[in-house]
Amino acid sequence: MLDPKRLRHDLPAVAASLARRGFQLDTAAFEALENQRKSVDVRTQELQAERNKTSKQIGELVKQGKSVDEAKATVQKALDAIAAELGELEQRQRELQDNLDAFLLSLPNTPDDDVPDGQSDADNRQVSQWGTPKAFDFPVQDHVSLGEQLGQYRPDLATAMSASRFSVLRGDLARLHRALVQFMLDVHTREHGYEEVYVPYLVNPSALYGTGQLPKFEEDLFKLRDQELYLIPTAEVPVTNLVRDCIINKQFTEQASPWPLRFVAHTPCFRSEAGSYGKDTRGIIRQHQFEKVELVCMTTAEQAAGELEQLTAHAEAILQKLELPYRKMLLCSGDMGFSSRKTYDLEVWLPAQNTYREISSCSHFGDFQARRLKARWQPAEGKTEFVHTLNGSGLAVGRTLVAIAENYQNADGSISVPTALQPYMGGMARIG
Repeated sequence: MLDPKRLRHDLPAVAASLARRGFQLDTAAFEALENQRKSVDVRTQELQAERNKTSKQIGELVKQGKSVDEAKATVQKALDAIAAELGELEQRQRELQDNLDAFLLSLPNTPDDDVPDGQSDADNRQVSQWGTPKAFDFPVQDHVSLGEQLGQYRPDLATAMSASRFSVLRGDLARLHRALVQFMLDVHTREHGYEEVYVPYLVNPSALYGTGQLPKFEEDLFKLRDQELYLIPTAEVPVTNLVRDCIINKQFTEQASPWPLRFVAHTPCFRSEAGSYGKDTRGIIRQHQFEKVELVCMTTAEQAAGELEQLTAHAEAILQKLELPYRKMLLCSGDMGFSSRKTYDLEVWLPAQNTYREISSCSHFGDFQARRLKARWQPAEGKTEFVHTLNGSGLAVGRTLVAIAENYQNADGSISVPTALQPYMGGMARIG
Protein backbone atom coordinates (compact mmCIF):
# COMPACT_ATOMS: atom_id res chain seq x y z
CA MET A 1 0.00 0.00 0.00
CA LEU A 2 1.29 3.45 -0.85
CA ASP A 3 1.68 6.00 1.91
CA PRO A 4 -1.49 8.15 1.78
CA LYS A 5 0.62 11.13 2.85
CA ARG A 6 2.49 10.88 -0.45
CA LEU A 7 -0.76 11.20 -2.35
CA ARG A 8 -1.97 14.09 -0.20
CA HIS A 9 1.24 16.08 -0.45
CA ASP A 10 2.47 15.23 -3.96
CA LEU A 11 -0.37 13.70 -5.98
CA PRO A 12 0.98 14.74 -9.43
CA ALA A 13 4.35 13.08 -8.74
CA VAL A 14 2.69 9.82 -7.63
CA ALA A 15 0.45 9.88 -10.71
CA ALA A 16 3.48 10.41 -12.95
CA SER A 17 5.35 7.55 -11.29
CA LEU A 18 2.41 5.15 -11.66
CA ALA A 19 2.02 6.23 -15.29
CA ARG A 20 5.46 4.72 -15.91
CA ARG A 21 3.83 1.38 -15.15
CA GLY A 22 0.98 2.07 -17.54
CA PHE A 23 -1.37 2.70 -14.60
CA GLN A 24 -3.62 5.74 -14.71
CA LEU A 25 -4.22 7.13 -11.23
CA ASP A 26 -7.74 8.53 -10.77
CA THR A 27 -6.61 11.76 -9.13
CA ALA A 28 -10.13 13.22 -9.19
CA ALA A 29 -11.49 10.26 -7.21
CA PHE A 30 -8.74 10.60 -4.61
CA GLU A 31 -9.24 14.35 -4.29
CA ALA A 32 -12.99 13.84 -3.85
CA LEU A 33 -12.39 11.34 -1.05
CA GLU A 34 -9.89 13.69 0.57
CA ASN A 35 -12.26 16.67 0.39
CA GLN A 36 -15.03 14.64 2.00
CA ARG A 37 -12.65 13.41 4.70
CA LYS A 38 -11.46 16.93 5.45
CA SER A 39 -15.03 18.24 5.59
CA VAL A 40 -16.06 15.53 8.06
CA ASP A 41 -12.92 16.12 10.15
CA VAL A 42 -13.55 19.88 10.30
CA ARG A 43 -17.18 19.42 11.31
CA THR A 44 -16.16 16.82 13.93
CA GLN A 45 -13.68 19.23 15.46
CA GLU A 46 -16.29 22.00 15.49
CA LEU A 47 -18.78 19.77 17.30
CA GLN A 48 -16.20 18.60 19.81
CA ALA A 49 -15.37 22.21 20.63
CA GLU A 50 -19.07 23.02 20.86
CA ARG A 51 -19.62 20.04 23.18
CA ASN A 52 -16.87 21.24 25.50
CA LYS A 53 -18.34 24.74 25.54
CA THR A 54 -21.90 23.54 26.07
CA SER A 55 -21.01 21.30 28.99
CA LYS A 56 -19.81 24.39 30.87
CA GLN A 57 -23.04 26.38 30.40
CA ILE A 58 -25.05 25.09 33.36
CA GLY A 59 -23.67 27.74 35.69
CA GLU A 60 -24.33 30.52 33.17
CA LEU A 61 -27.94 29.41 32.69
CA VAL A 62 -28.49 29.37 36.46
CA LYS A 63 -27.14 32.92 36.66
CA GLN A 64 -29.66 33.89 33.98
CA GLY A 65 -32.49 32.76 36.23
CA LYS A 66 -33.08 29.13 35.31
CA SER A 67 -33.29 26.47 37.97
CA VAL A 68 -30.49 23.96 38.21
CA ASP A 69 -32.75 21.21 36.84
CA GLU A 70 -33.87 23.39 33.93
CA ALA A 71 -30.25 24.33 33.17
CA LYS A 72 -29.14 20.71 33.26
CA ALA A 73 -32.02 19.68 31.00
CA THR A 74 -31.22 22.42 28.49
CA VAL A 75 -27.53 21.52 28.40
CA GLN A 76 -28.28 17.80 28.17
CA LYS A 77 -30.62 18.36 25.23
CA ALA A 78 -27.92 20.30 23.43
CA LEU A 79 -25.33 17.64 24.27
CA ASP A 80 -27.61 14.87 23.01
CA ALA A 81 -28.03 16.68 19.70
CA ILE A 82 -24.27 17.09 19.41
CA ALA A 83 -23.69 13.43 20.31
CA ALA A 84 -26.19 12.31 17.67
CA GLU A 85 -24.46 14.32 14.95
CA LEU A 86 -21.04 13.14 16.12
CA GLY A 87 -22.29 9.56 15.88
CA GLU A 88 -23.40 10.16 12.30
CA LEU A 89 -20.04 11.74 11.50
CA GLU A 90 -18.18 8.83 13.08
CA GLN A 91 -20.10 6.43 10.85
CA ARG A 92 -19.32 8.61 7.87
CA GLN A 93 -15.64 8.64 8.82
CA ARG A 94 -15.60 4.84 8.87
CA GLU A 95 -17.26 4.70 5.45
CA LEU A 96 -14.81 7.20 4.00
CA GLN A 97 -11.85 5.33 5.51
CA ASP A 98 -13.15 2.07 3.99
CA ASN A 99 -13.45 3.80 0.62
CA LEU A 100 -9.97 5.27 0.95
CA ASP A 101 -8.51 1.88 1.94
CA ALA A 102 -10.18 0.23 -1.05
CA PHE A 103 -8.77 2.95 -3.31
CA LEU A 104 -5.25 2.53 -1.91
CA LEU A 105 -5.43 -1.27 -2.16
CA SER A 106 -6.10 -0.92 -5.89
CA LEU A 107 -2.87 1.03 -6.49
CA PRO A 108 0.35 -0.77 -7.50
CA ASN A 109 3.70 0.21 -6.09
CA THR A 110 5.69 3.06 -7.63
CA PRO A 111 8.89 2.03 -9.46
CA ASP A 112 12.35 3.04 -8.30
CA ASP A 113 14.05 5.80 -10.27
CA ASP A 114 16.62 3.40 -11.77
CA VAL A 115 13.94 1.07 -13.17
CA PRO A 116 13.87 1.49 -16.97
CA ASP A 117 10.65 2.68 -18.60
CA GLY A 118 8.78 0.17 -20.73
CA GLN A 119 5.55 -1.76 -21.16
CA SER A 120 6.59 -5.41 -21.69
CA ASP A 121 9.42 -7.89 -21.30
CA ALA A 122 10.81 -6.61 -24.60
CA ASP A 123 11.83 -3.46 -22.70
CA ASN A 124 13.68 -5.27 -19.90
CA ARG A 125 17.39 -4.55 -19.57
CA GLN A 126 20.08 -7.24 -19.40
CA VAL A 127 22.40 -6.58 -16.49
CA SER A 128 24.76 -9.54 -16.77
CA GLN A 129 25.19 -13.02 -18.22
CA TRP A 130 26.87 -16.07 -16.70
CA GLY A 131 28.05 -19.22 -18.43
CA THR A 132 28.06 -20.26 -22.07
CA PRO A 133 25.28 -22.40 -23.53
CA LYS A 134 26.56 -25.84 -24.49
CA ALA A 135 26.91 -26.74 -28.16
CA PHE A 136 25.36 -30.18 -28.72
CA ASP A 137 26.54 -32.54 -31.48
CA PHE A 138 23.21 -34.39 -31.54
CA PRO A 139 19.54 -33.35 -31.90
CA VAL A 140 18.43 -31.66 -28.67
CA GLN A 141 15.32 -33.00 -26.93
CA ASP A 142 13.10 -31.08 -24.54
CA HIS A 143 12.49 -32.20 -20.97
CA VAL A 144 9.15 -33.78 -21.88
CA SER A 145 10.66 -36.14 -24.46
CA LEU A 146 13.56 -36.97 -22.17
CA GLY A 147 11.31 -37.72 -19.21
CA GLU A 148 8.85 -39.79 -21.21
CA GLN A 149 11.61 -41.89 -22.78
CA LEU A 150 12.91 -42.62 -19.30
CA GLY A 151 9.37 -43.52 -18.23
CA GLN A 152 9.76 -41.16 -15.28
CA TYR A 153 7.64 -38.18 -16.39
CA ARG A 154 3.95 -39.14 -16.59
CA PRO A 155 1.59 -36.22 -17.18
CA ASP A 156 -1.04 -38.71 -18.37
CA LEU A 157 -1.28 -40.21 -14.89
CA ALA A 158 -1.63 -36.74 -13.37
CA THR A 159 -4.35 -35.71 -15.83
CA ALA A 160 -6.32 -38.91 -15.17
CA MET A 161 -6.43 -38.30 -11.42
CA SER A 162 -6.51 -34.50 -11.44
CA ALA A 163 -6.49 -32.27 -14.54
CA SER A 164 -4.14 -30.81 -17.11
CA ARG A 165 -1.12 -28.85 -15.88
CA PHE A 166 -0.29 -31.35 -13.18
CA SER A 167 2.58 -33.85 -13.32
CA VAL A 168 3.74 -37.15 -11.89
CA LEU A 169 7.48 -37.76 -11.55
CA ARG A 170 8.79 -41.26 -10.86
CA GLY A 171 12.02 -42.94 -9.94
CA ASP A 172 15.25 -41.02 -10.30
CA LEU A 173 13.57 -37.88 -11.69
CA ALA A 174 11.44 -37.68 -8.54
CA ARG A 175 14.59 -38.22 -6.51
CA LEU A 176 16.39 -35.47 -8.45
CA HIS A 177 13.48 -33.13 -7.73
CA ARG A 178 13.81 -33.88 -4.00
CA ALA A 179 17.59 -33.53 -4.17
CA LEU A 180 17.24 -30.04 -5.63
CA VAL A 181 15.10 -28.95 -2.69
CA GLN A 182 17.59 -30.27 -0.14
CA PHE A 183 20.54 -28.78 -2.01
CA MET A 184 18.96 -25.31 -2.22
CA LEU A 185 17.94 -25.30 1.43
CA ASP A 186 21.40 -26.38 2.53
CA VAL A 187 23.16 -23.71 0.48
CA HIS A 188 20.88 -20.91 1.70
CA THR A 189 20.99 -21.92 5.36
CA ARG A 190 24.63 -23.00 5.65
CA GLU A 191 26.31 -20.55 3.28
CA HIS A 192 23.97 -17.56 3.02
CA GLY A 193 22.70 -17.32 6.58
CA TYR A 194 18.95 -17.80 6.08
CA GLU A 195 16.77 -19.26 8.82
CA GLU A 196 14.67 -22.14 7.56
CA VAL A 197 10.98 -21.97 8.40
CA TYR A 198 8.06 -24.33 7.88
CA VAL A 199 4.81 -22.49 7.23
CA PRO A 200 1.13 -23.19 6.48
CA TYR A 201 0.10 -23.96 2.91
CA LEU A 202 -3.37 -22.51 3.56
CA VAL A 203 -3.79 -18.85 4.52
CA ASN A 204 -6.67 -16.49 5.26
CA PRO A 205 -7.61 -13.47 3.12
CA SER A 206 -5.83 -11.04 5.45
CA ALA A 207 -2.50 -12.73 4.76
CA LEU A 208 -3.04 -12.36 1.01
CA TYR A 209 -4.11 -8.72 1.35
CA GLY A 210 -0.94 -8.12 3.34
CA THR A 211 1.38 -9.24 0.55
CA GLY A 212 -0.64 -7.80 -2.33
CA GLN A 213 -2.24 -10.91 -3.88
CA LEU A 214 -5.69 -9.66 -2.86
CA PRO A 215 -7.78 -8.01 -4.04
CA LYS A 216 -6.17 -7.80 -7.50
CA PHE A 217 -5.28 -11.45 -8.12
CA GLU A 218 -8.31 -13.25 -6.72
CA GLU A 219 -8.82 -15.23 -9.94
CA ASP A 220 -5.28 -16.61 -9.80
CA LEU A 221 -5.87 -18.30 -6.43
CA PHE A 222 -7.39 -21.60 -5.38
CA LYS A 223 -9.92 -21.13 -2.58
CA LEU A 224 -11.47 -23.75 -0.30
CA ARG A 225 -15.17 -24.02 -0.97
CA ASP A 226 -16.48 -23.96 2.61
CA GLN A 227 -13.80 -21.93 4.40
CA GLU A 228 -12.18 -18.53 4.07
CA LEU A 229 -8.82 -20.14 3.27
CA TYR A 230 -6.70 -20.10 0.13
CA LEU A 231 -3.90 -22.37 -1.09
CA ILE A 232 -0.71 -20.32 -1.15
CA PRO A 233 0.54 -19.12 -4.57
CA THR A 234 4.06 -18.78 -3.13
CA ALA A 235 5.81 -19.08 0.23
CA GLU A 236 6.22 -15.31 0.12
CA VAL A 237 2.72 -15.03 1.58
CA PRO A 238 3.03 -17.01 4.84
CA VAL A 239 6.71 -16.16 5.40
CA THR A 240 6.21 -12.40 5.02
CA ASN A 241 3.22 -12.66 7.35
CA LEU A 242 5.55 -13.86 10.10
CA VAL A 243 6.11 -10.19 10.96
CA ARG A 244 2.50 -9.08 10.61
CA ASP A 245 1.34 -6.72 13.37
CA CYS A 246 4.85 -6.74 14.86
CA ILE A 247 7.25 -4.14 16.16
CA ILE A 248 10.13 -6.39 15.26
CA ASN A 249 12.77 -5.38 17.80
CA LYS A 250 10.29 -5.80 20.66
CA GLN A 251 7.97 -8.60 19.59
CA PHE A 252 9.72 -10.79 17.07
CA THR A 253 13.35 -11.07 18.14
CA GLU A 254 15.45 -10.60 21.23
CA GLN A 255 18.26 -9.07 19.18
CA ALA A 256 18.82 -5.36 19.55
CA SER A 257 19.76 -5.06 15.87
CA PRO A 258 18.22 -7.96 13.93
CA TRP A 259 18.79 -6.67 10.40
CA PRO A 260 18.40 -8.17 7.98
CA LEU A 261 15.91 -10.88 8.89
CA ARG A 262 16.41 -13.64 6.32
CA PHE A 263 14.10 -16.63 5.95
CA VAL A 264 14.01 -19.55 3.53
CA ALA A 265 11.10 -21.92 3.05
CA HIS A 266 10.31 -24.81 0.76
CA THR A 267 6.62 -25.11 -0.09
CA PRO A 268 4.32 -26.29 -2.82
CA CYS A 269 2.70 -23.41 -4.70
CA PHE A 270 -0.76 -23.41 -6.25
CA ARG A 271 -1.91 -21.11 -9.07
CA SER A 272 -4.90 -21.24 -11.36
CA GLU A 273 -2.82 -19.64 -14.14
CA ALA A 274 -5.81 -17.49 -15.09
CA GLY A 275 -5.17 -15.65 -18.32
CA SER A 276 -2.41 -18.00 -19.47
CA TYR A 277 -4.55 -20.41 -21.49
CA GLY A 278 -2.55 -22.05 -24.27
CA LYS A 279 0.76 -20.77 -22.89
CA ASP A 280 3.46 -23.30 -21.91
CA THR A 281 0.99 -26.18 -21.94
CA ARG A 282 3.72 -28.70 -22.76
CA GLY A 283 5.75 -29.97 -19.82
CA ILE A 284 6.27 -28.52 -16.36
CA ILE A 285 7.16 -24.91 -17.12
CA ARG A 286 3.74 -23.60 -16.05
CA GLN A 287 1.81 -25.84 -13.66
CA HIS A 288 -1.11 -25.47 -11.27
CA GLN A 289 1.01 -27.15 -8.57
CA PHE A 290 4.75 -26.68 -8.33
CA GLU A 291 7.44 -26.20 -5.69
CA LYS A 292 9.82 -23.41 -4.85
CA VAL A 293 12.50 -22.61 -2.36
CA GLU A 294 11.69 -19.03 -1.44
CA LEU A 295 13.95 -16.37 0.07
CA VAL A 296 12.27 -13.61 2.13
CA CYS A 297 14.01 -10.69 3.81
CA MET A 298 12.96 -7.84 6.10
CA THR A 299 15.24 -4.90 6.69
CA THR A 300 15.43 -1.11 7.01
CA ALA A 301 14.90 1.44 4.27
CA GLU A 302 18.61 2.27 4.28
CA GLN A 303 19.72 -1.34 3.81
CA ALA A 304 17.04 -2.56 1.40
CA ALA A 305 18.68 -1.62 -1.91
CA GLY A 306 21.87 -3.46 -0.96
CA GLU A 307 19.86 -6.41 0.33
CA LEU A 308 18.17 -6.80 -3.07
CA GLU A 309 21.58 -7.17 -4.69
CA GLN A 310 22.60 -9.69 -2.03
CA LEU A 311 19.40 -11.74 -2.25
CA THR A 312 19.68 -11.88 -6.03
CA ALA A 313 23.31 -13.00 -5.74
CA HIS A 314 22.17 -15.81 -3.41
CA ALA A 315 19.71 -17.06 -6.04
CA GLU A 316 22.42 -16.74 -8.70
CA ALA A 317 24.76 -18.86 -6.56
CA ILE A 318 22.44 -21.87 -6.98
CA LEU A 319 22.56 -21.58 -10.77
CA GLN A 320 26.33 -21.19 -10.70
CA LYS A 321 26.84 -24.23 -8.47
CA LEU A 322 24.65 -26.22 -10.87
CA GLU A 323 26.64 -24.77 -13.80
CA LEU A 324 23.52 -23.62 -15.61
CA PRO A 325 23.96 -20.66 -18.00
CA TYR A 326 21.71 -17.75 -17.15
CA ARG A 327 21.26 -14.03 -17.51
CA LYS A 328 20.15 -11.35 -15.06
CA MET A 329 17.48 -8.93 -16.25
CA LEU A 330 16.29 -5.67 -14.70
CA LEU A 331 12.56 -5.50 -15.34
CA CYS A 332 11.09 -2.38 -16.89
CA SER A 333 8.37 -0.38 -15.17
CA GLY A 334 5.54 -2.03 -17.09
CA ASP A 335 6.67 -5.63 -16.54
CA MET A 336 7.08 -5.62 -12.75
CA GLY A 337 4.74 -7.31 -10.33
CA PHE A 338 1.96 -5.31 -8.67
CA SER A 339 3.73 -4.91 -5.31
CA SER A 340 7.29 -4.48 -6.54
CA ARG A 341 9.28 -1.28 -6.85
CA LYS A 342 12.31 -3.01 -8.40
CA THR A 343 12.75 -6.56 -9.73
CA TYR A 344 15.55 -8.66 -11.17
CA ASP A 345 14.60 -11.76 -13.15
CA LEU A 346 17.07 -14.60 -13.49
CA GLU A 347 16.53 -16.43 -16.77
CA VAL A 348 18.10 -19.85 -17.32
CA TRP A 349 19.13 -21.19 -20.73
CA LEU A 350 16.85 -23.91 -22.13
CA PRO A 351 18.47 -25.58 -25.17
CA ALA A 352 15.26 -27.10 -26.53
CA GLN A 353 13.64 -23.66 -26.70
CA ASN A 354 16.89 -21.98 -27.74
CA THR A 355 16.17 -19.15 -25.34
CA TYR A 356 16.39 -17.99 -21.74
CA ARG A 357 13.36 -18.53 -19.47
CA GLU A 358 12.59 -17.06 -16.06
CA ILE A 359 13.60 -19.23 -13.11
CA SER A 360 13.62 -16.61 -10.35
CA SER A 361 12.23 -13.15 -9.66
CA CYS A 362 13.91 -11.14 -6.91
CA SER A 363 12.02 -8.05 -5.79
CA HIS A 364 12.22 -5.11 -3.41
CA PHE A 365 8.80 -3.95 -2.23
CA GLY A 366 9.84 -0.99 -0.10
CA ASP A 367 7.28 -0.47 2.68
CA PHE A 368 4.39 -1.38 0.34
CA GLN A 369 3.68 -4.75 1.97
CA ALA A 370 4.67 -3.60 5.46
CA ARG A 371 1.97 -0.91 5.47
CA ARG A 372 -0.64 -3.55 4.73
CA LEU A 373 0.85 -5.90 7.33
CA LYS A 374 1.59 -3.22 9.95
CA ALA A 375 5.13 -4.62 10.17
CA ARG A 376 7.32 -2.08 11.93
CA TRP A 377 10.54 -1.66 13.84
CA GLN A 378 11.72 0.92 16.34
CA PRO A 379 15.14 2.57 16.23
CA ALA A 380 17.01 3.10 19.50
CA GLU A 381 15.71 6.66 19.40
CA GLY A 382 12.66 7.83 17.55
CA LYS A 383 9.29 6.61 16.36
CA THR A 384 8.48 3.26 14.83
CA GLU A 385 9.10 2.87 11.12
CA PHE A 386 7.78 0.44 8.54
CA VAL A 387 10.18 -2.31 7.53
CA HIS A 388 11.15 -2.92 3.92
CA THR A 389 10.42 -6.40 2.54
CA LEU A 390 12.10 -8.36 -0.24
CA ASN A 391 11.73 -11.82 -1.69
CA GLY A 392 12.93 -14.06 -4.49
CA SER A 393 12.88 -17.64 -5.67
CA GLY A 394 15.98 -19.50 -4.73
CA LEU A 395 14.91 -21.32 -7.01
CA ALA A 396 11.74 -22.60 -8.68
CA VAL A 397 12.33 -26.34 -8.31
CA GLY A 398 10.43 -27.62 -11.34
CA ARG A 399 12.03 -25.16 -13.73
CA THR A 400 15.45 -26.01 -12.33
CA LEU A 401 14.71 -29.67 -13.03
CA VAL A 402 13.77 -28.73 -16.60
CA ALA A 403 17.01 -26.77 -17.03
CA ILE A 404 19.12 -29.67 -15.74
CA ALA A 405 17.37 -32.23 -17.95
CA GLU A 406 17.87 -30.15 -21.08
CA ASN A 407 21.37 -28.80 -20.39
CA TYR A 408 22.76 -32.11 -19.07
CA GLN A 409 21.15 -34.44 -21.63
CA ASN A 410 23.22 -37.00 -23.49
CA ALA A 411 22.92 -38.43 -27.00
CA ASP A 412 21.45 -41.70 -25.68
CA GLY A 413 18.63 -39.88 -23.83
CA SER A 414 20.19 -40.16 -20.40
CA ILE A 415 20.69 -37.13 -18.13
CA SER A 416 23.94 -36.42 -16.31
CA VAL A 417 23.64 -35.32 -12.69
CA PRO A 418 25.40 -32.02 -11.88
CA THR A 419 28.42 -32.53 -9.65
CA ALA A 420 26.89 -30.40 -6.88
CA LEU A 421 23.85 -32.70 -6.70
CA GLN A 422 25.61 -36.07 -6.78
CA PRO A 423 26.04 -36.24 -2.96
CA TYR A 424 22.26 -35.75 -2.69
CA MET A 425 21.70 -38.59 -5.20
CA GLY A 426 23.79 -41.16 -3.35
CA GLY A 427 26.72 -40.58 -5.69
CA MET A 428 24.62 -41.19 -8.83
CA ALA A 429 26.20 -39.46 -11.85
CA ARG A 430 23.61 -40.28 -14.50
CA ILE A 431 19.89 -40.92 -14.83
CA GLY A 432 18.95 -43.49 -17.46
